[in-house]
Amino acid sequence: MKNMLKIDAKAGNHKIDKNIYGHFAEHLGRCIYDGFWVGEDSKIPNTKGMRNDIINALKAVKIPMVRWPGGCFADEYHWKDGIGPREGRAKIINTHWGGVVENNHFGTHEFFELCELLETEPYICGNVGSGTVLEMQEWVEYMTFDGESPMASLRKANGREKPWKLKYFGVGNENWGCGGRMRAEHYADLYRNYSLYVRNYGNNEIYKIAAGPRGDNYHWTEVMMREAGYFMDGLALHYYTRVRDHSIVIEQQDGNKVYLKKPDAVRGSAIDFEESEWFAIMKAAWFTDELVVKHSAIMDKYDPEKKVALIVDEWGTWFDVEPGTNPGFLYQQNTLRDAVSAGISLNIFNNHSDRVRMANIAQIINVLQALVLTEGDKMVLTPTYHIYDMYKVHQDADFVPTEVISDEYGFEGEKLPQISVSASKDDRGRINVSLCNINPHESAEVECLLNGMKAGSISGRVLTAGAMNVHNTFKNPDQLKPVDFKNFAIGDTGFNTTLPPMSVVVLTIE
Repeated sequence: MKNMLKIDAKAGNHKIDKNIYGHFAEHLGRCIYDGFWVGEDSKIPNTKGMRNDIINALKAVKIPMVRWPGGCFADEYHWKDGIGPREGRAKIINTHWGGVVENNHFGTHEFFELCELLETEPYICGNVGSGTVLEMQEWVEYMTFDGESPMASLRKANGREKPWKLKYFGVGNENWGCGGRMRAEHYADLYRNYSLYVRNYGNNEIYKIAAGPRGDNYHWTEVMMREAGYFMDGLALHYYTRVRDHSIVIEQQDGNKVYLKKPDAVRGSAIDFEESEWFAIMKAAWFTDELVVKHSAIMDKYDPEKKVALIVDEWGTWFDVEPGTNPGFLYQQNTLRDAVSAGISLNIFNNHSDRVRMANIAQIINVLQALVLTEGDKMVLTPTYHIYDMYKVHQDADFVPTEVISDEYGFEGEKLPQISVSASKDDRGRINVSLCNINPHESAEVECLLNGMKAGSISGRVLTAGAMNVHNTFKNPDQLKPVDFKNFAIGDTGFNTTLPPMSVVVLTIE
């Protein structure tokens, strides 16, 4: 069957927020240390301790914002441990991630310096799980108050005279799990309490983000919107794309799920897998759409004007760690499978960008579905990095609705839509269309009807390979990268194109 696509070039009444292409950097494994941070004395070229090659690579894909310091680490992080002279900072044990010593050499000042180098917005996640209201209040004051106060004086004594601009602040993280094992009702009350003290100083206005649900915990969204929706700007959904899940439900009471890790479960290899696992990841990626639709419907009940954003601030693939690496460091390789699943997820976020206005892939460097991997002074860009490079055309562009009639990709009795699509219009009037063909065996013929515009020219790029598990290594860093795509034909009413098997294509129509 030929896939049918209709693009209405004149429709659309909102922008695709650039923050959908946001990122996440936690004190986990080698994301911060041996990732961003090598220290000023490193032989690796750096600026203020940050690796120059990584900074340049990330600036090239226009990353709009970075979430820090966690993750689970955030709800055990006490910010005063990470300020002042580095030699005097507290050494702690990173109990969540590998049991290694955290020397706190990368703290608040270093994070803001990183964001300045990246030319990106900081998003800080505060500690509700083991922190106090006072601790959170003082951190916000330390960062943003331009006046006379103990915290402003402490900041100045540590070398920063003027406050920073801070827009995004998360009041806790995964408070249903590693952030405190709370019921939704308990966290809703805590959120109301803590968020009151996340104050706006001067002309700095903070966008407050509440910890949202895990996956399909719709009860959590219901309670949070009913009890605290008025006091938040965003609600954070976490959903990882996995073949199998380590967590099992051990209790469900009043709609609240309590999770326990199942030690004998495996999520499968990132690079050694069969079609069954390819299909499972595509199915998990497509499930993102159902989650967004159902959580959005609950939010619509309490917020029909869509003032509160659905923020997917942790998402991405999650496999077993690479053999021989610390299990607590979550280091995994990244293949064409990751790239196609990322393309599906980003298309879903784009298509629901009236409600989804931020998403943060986990994580930028050396952790889970990373954009960058490092080994000593070497750096490699992953297939997922290239998806972000191809999709950056959607950032802050006008959303363009699409209608899709898709063929199906089937495996062992189950079926999924073969193609995933989203589109936008940039400030030059060009239409950018991102298309994924998830079928690893068959190409996808697509007939496109273009309303409100006649195509004069089309250009494109494609990311694909001859095997599902092709990936970039330190010896062969360019095995998988985008190339020019010309397999299309312009007609009177639109265009036709044929997508290769297991591919991601971005077309620009002028």
